[in-house]
Amino acid sequence: MDLNGKIVLVVGGAGGIGLGIASALATEGCRVAIADSNEEALVNAAKAGGGDSEFLWQTCDITKRKQVSQLFKWLGDELGPVDILVNSAGINVGNRMMSNIDPEDFDHVMEVNTTGTFNCIHAALPIMRQKGSGLIVNIVSLAGKRAMLLAGMPYCVSKFAASALGTFVNLEECGNGIKVTNIYPGETNTPIVDKRPSPPPPEKRVKMLQPEDIAACVVTVAKLPDRAIVPELIITPTHMMIA
Repeated sequence: MDLNGKIVLVVGGAGGIGLGIASALATEGCRVAIADSNEEALVNAAKAGGGDSEFLWQTCDITKRKQVSQLFKWLGDELGPVDILVNSAGINVGNRMMSNIDPEDFDHVMEVNTTGTFNCIHAALPIMRQKGSGLIVNIVSLAGKRAMLLAGMPYCVSKFAASALGTFVNLEECGNGIKVTNIYPGETNTPIVDKRPSPPPPEKRVKMLQPEDIAACVVTVAKLPDRAIVPELIITPTHMMIA
């Protein structure tokens, strides 16, 4: 499918995987807007662009449903109704074991990684139903498939829930022309790894997936014809093979 002119919203688009996806889709001719909670990062990301112009951008706290509703109204006014929604916003915390987790940190991780994703999907679906088409891409994590000590308890719990959310919406909305793809990346070189109790050194980061690797997957999925759907896609670095 030709992606030229498709209207894309990348939530969590100010950096990391989200920015990589935004740039790749803009290069394909999509009209891309990015949203994030960090205004300074958004301004810098918008200048990076990926096509012939800067990205449109809007700050949004996706844990606040009113702000999410305003985000989609803004997108409609600026570009038009969304064709492709990419949910790439995600956080983690340093103290991530059950033995040392601060309950407020647990709540915040769940609010962003799970409830925030729900809020964005919930706002996008009426628009996509009216169009009779749409693609939602959820950047989950391999930690949403398998509990991993490295990722930590709150992150795993939030990502398992986000995985179930995307799968359920896919089952419910596929008949309405709306497709959902959950992508499960393994270790990826993004700022979130800085939150680890022991951040990895540069020599290990170069062996991880890079944002452009996941972006290439999203472009491939988005280009598929209407008859085809990819419910799940796992991508890992070679040192993280799973069976």
